[in-house]
Amino acid sequence: MNQLADPMILPALLTGAALFAIGLAGITLRRSIIAVLMCIELMLTGVNLTLVTFARLNQDLNGQLMVFFIITVAAAEGAVGLGLLIALFRNLKEVGTAKLNLMKE
Repeated sequence: MNQLADPMILPALLTGAALFAIGLAGITLRRSIIAVLMCIELMLTGVNLTLVTFARLNQDLNGQLMVFFIITVAAAEGAVGLGLLIALFRNLKEVGTAKLNLMKE
């Protein structure tokens, strides 16, 4: 069977690229830290979908193993991001990205 004839390869790659593009646009356009963190998660999801698709195409488990580690790092990133968000809100009473440079002091 030809691997490129699999009907799920192209839609999965297009969906992964769309998720990554939406996340990238959200990071550049949003001012809320919560929205930026959600867009980073969207980008990681797009990369994960692409890695799983290529792992299926090559019939190799290395891509799925990389996805496992990316999900682990994304969970840690979410926890650290939420902690920073809470600290920012306690100090500045705001959760926008405009005053992030004030955390240096």
